[in-house]
Amino acid sequence: MATARDVARLDHLEGIEKVALDISDAAGAFDRLGRPNVVVHLGWGGLPNYKSLHHFEHELPLQYDFLKQLIVDGASRLVITGTCLEYGMKSGELSELDTPEPTNAYALAKHILHRQLELLQTQLPFELSWCRLFYLYGQGQAPTSLWSSLHAAIERGETRFNMSQGDQLRDFLPIERATELLATISLSHKGLGPINICSGKGISVRALVESWIAAAGSQIVPNLGHYPYPDYEPFAFWGNAEKLHRTTGHS
Repeated sequence: MATARDVARLDHLEGIEKVALDISDAAGAFDRLGRPNVVVHLGWGGLPNYKSLHHFEHELPLQYDFLKQLIVDGASRLVITGTCLEYGMKSGELSELDTPEPTNAYALAKHILHRQLELLQTQLPFELSWCRLFYLYGQGQAPTSLWSSLHAAIERGETRFNMSQGDQLRDFLPIERATELLATISLSHKGLGPINICSGKGISVRALVESWIAAAGSQIVPNLGHYPYPDYEPFAFWGNAEKLHRTTGHS
């Protein structure tokens, strides 16, 4: 079963039941979802404005109340997406053993939710896998994402693509690969705690964009340096994928 506030967003999913659900209306949600064995929770509002206070003033309490109600009503296993931004401004390889030090409102709210759920586990029995997503790309992303922006520019026949200098290193995964990993984790018979959803390798944004251009057979030229580097993330970082490979059997 799949759910969203607007089930029309799920039209591409075939052969499964779809239920309209808003996390602000948690009462009876577990029953409306068919009392599932595992709940995979991907939703979060207010993005991509990572610095907005909305994340911990409004979104965080809604998220916690919703998830707690699911547990109280009988959910025994949660798989929830966190973010690599929970690690803060650390550079280099990021491991689940690193202490989170979030520096923007979104990452802070995600980290607090994780800690709240860990404390809830001391009162109510349930399994928790906290999946820290690194950088995903592919069909269906927001129009403002790097992948979507580039392909929209190619479709418009533009000759130049505005981007940053592109020297920063990031850990990227195609959305299909991330979906496969999340599905494997969801079918696990135990909670895995925090786990990086990543490739385990760093690649420059420029190199990745150039590979997308080549794959599309386009002649569009990256307009390097048009945008500044984001100030809410370190210059070079990637995920440690050892736990991911060990627990999922994927490499």
